[in-house]
Amino acid sequence: MIQAPKGTYDVLPADQPARRLLETHAQRILGAAGYSRIETPAFEATELFARGVGEATDIVQKEMYSFDDGGGRSLTLRPEGTAPVCRAYIEHGMHKLPAPVKLWYLSSFFRAENPQRGRYRQFWQVGAEVIGAAGPEADAELIVLLLELLEEMGVSGTRLRLASLGQPETRGAYRAELSEYLRAHADELAPEVRSRIELNPMRAFDSNDPGTRAVMAGAPKLIERLAPEDAEHFAGVRALLDAAGVRYEIDPTLVRGLDYYTRTLFEFTSDALGAQSGVGGGGRYDRLIEQLGGQATPGIGWAAGVERILLAAPVMPAAAELVDLLVTVAERDSRPARAVAFEIAREARRAGLAAQLELTGRSLKSALKHADRLKARYVAIVNDADTAQLRDMTGGQQHELAGGAVVAAILRGSRL
Repeated sequence: MIQAPKGTYDVLPADQPARRLLETHAQRILGAAGYSRIETPAFEATELFARGVGEATDIVQKEMYSFDDGGGRSLTLRPEGTAPVCRAYIEHGMHKLPAPVKLWYLSSFFRAENPQRGRYRQFWQVGAEVIGAAGPEADAELIVLLLELLEEMGVSGTRLRLASLGQPETRGAYRAELSEYLRAHADELAPEVRSRIELNPMRAFDSNDPGTRAVMAGAPKLIERLAPEDAEHFAGVRALLDAAGVRYEIDPTLVRGLDYYTRTLFEFTSDALGAQSGVGGGGRYDRLIEQLGGQATPGIGWAAGVERILLAAPVMPAAAELVDLLVTVAERDSRPARAVAFEIAREARRAGLAAQLELTGRSLKSALKHADRLKARYVAIVNDADTAQLRDMTGGQQHELAGGAVVAAILRGSRL
């Protein structure tokens, strides 16, 4: 038996109601705030992620699915959504639109990482981006919108972690200081942390190794070294969240695996998910558009894992699909009756009814049992090319009428 590749999964019919509900909530919440939906290609030029996400990140070094397109060009299945959205913003001249440009997406992404509960190699994210707004109001708005989406989905035990990375210049000086500190404690660090002291020292804060965590408890903190204007921006974000009654904790150890972040950084976690508790998060990327060849333009966004949200949300009972009409035939071998049944089902759908045609050759008795399972309102039993029986499955009444009159009778709501 051929099975799906490791780290992928099938979205089955029973999974669809909860996913549709998430999409509906996202459309309503983000649409009401002025965000328009965007979809980018499943694969992009590999250079987009090397330049945007950062060549030193785990995503670019270890987790991307890259391939040659047969013409000597390297393409990559998108591992995240922000860089492609920014590429589309530049390519399609969205800088000419009134600022800010507000966009949201619900798409699949791909990373070659170790599969875990709620973390797959092909996964879905809902995300939102604001491009062209530099003030703290954009940061606070996005945080509040993500919180509202999580609350609408019933995600329990949420916590908001908040930090600031300042500007790249500040971060560069801090990285040098942190690297020096880590080199002085190299013998106490986990091997993988030692190996990337020069490449990405801030990821040491992510380590679960006890020795590394003990070292990092005494490490210098970037948030204590912010430039005055960055500290003021961070204070502005916090003031807006305080005014909105949003609870948060300032976490100076918060880092994310993408190099493009500047200033505000945030993450929502859920106690319902255990150790791997991240649900969604994001931050500012004020230099990214410029790095990708556009004009200097501030931006901020977030992404939340669809599978993570659904794991942290209560199980939602699947709503029964409404079936107005099941069409069957009295005699399975009657070709004229089958042709009329086909046309009745087609006419019913064109009239806006949810109509199903009996396709498996069930006997009349079995077809009526199937109608009960579907909770169909009516069953049309086609006798021949001219007549049919229309049965009201709620009241049990049944009468004969012309095949062409079945749909009109249902639309009139006749009591049979």
